[in-house]
Amino acid sequence: MSRNPKRTPKGGSRGGKAASRGKGQPRNPRPRSGSSGGRGREGQRGTTPVRPGDGAAAKGGSLGGDQVEGRHAVRELLLAGTRKTREVVLAGDLDPAPILDEIIDLADEAKVTITEISRAKFESMTRTEGSQGVLALAQPLRPTPLEDLLRPGYDGTKPFLLLLDGITDPGNLGAILRTAECAGVTGVVLPRHRAAHVTPTVAKAAAGAVEHLPMALVAGLPAAMKTLKSAGVWTVGLDAGGDRPIHDLPVADEPVALVLGAEGPGLSRLVRERCDTVASIPLLGVLDSLNVSAAAAVACFEVVRRRSQG
Repeated sequence: MSRNPKRTPKGGSRGGKAASRGKGQPRNPRPRSGSSGGRGREGQRGTTPVRPGDGAAAKGGSLGGDQVEGRHAVRELLLAGTRKTREVVLAGDLDPAPILDEIIDLADEAKVTITEISRAKFESMTRTEGSQGVLALAQPLRPTPLEDLLRPGYDGTKPFLLLLDGITDPGNLGAILRTAECAGVTGVVLPRHRAAHVTPTVAKAAAGAVEHLPMALVAGLPAAMKTLKSAGVWTVGLDAGGDRPIHDLPVADEPVALVLGAEGPGLSRLVRERCDTVASIPLLGVLDSLNVSAAAAVACFEVVRRRSQG
């Protein structure tokens, strides 16, 4: 049932009794139930959160993701429950909406502080355009070890990976991650250097996908591709000059990794050489290329189509 909590005009925590507690205090939270928001999201695949003193996290580094902006992204953060959310911050001039009620209820269940501040102060905190008056502060995402991505899923699903070669545009990366999650990709591999990681812009464009997609950080894709090959995972590069159309891909129903390069440069030379095969997307119009996130969508769902027929 939706609620319409009181609002404090100059900041402080939301809600009747909570308003007297002062800024940064939780608003009469309820004990957290065994599931996140009653939708059964806990326990699903997701990137492991950083924990203080976790040696693996320190060794592997962080993917980012400590500030999440946008209503859908914040809701998915709270629903997933795979990492600790420290605070949810709301702009003080928001009109009532069901998704806001859901965010408040989920934060209450998780005992997360909800703070309402003026629009001007809220905008000074944001790092994206169109944050929709909602942001959350959370533990950073921790990478998943590459070796974990090479194992079949708990239901026997064969690895279906994306390797992203030098994609630096956060909007493209976020869109790719959203598509990947929807297509059932089991893991994403990102280079540690010269590539976008999970910024607030990425998290917003991904609309919550970062909470459910395991992501590995590697020193270099060529070495990672060698590891994939030894584990029996086929690597398929995507390039306009590919050897075959993506629709004729012979290995889509096998353990497979799609390799995508940045717009403009495309696949780097060594990465392309390490691919088992290079496929192209047939283009019938005047333009000679697709946006990398659009190309990712075509390729991912071609794999989905082939697997559904197998």
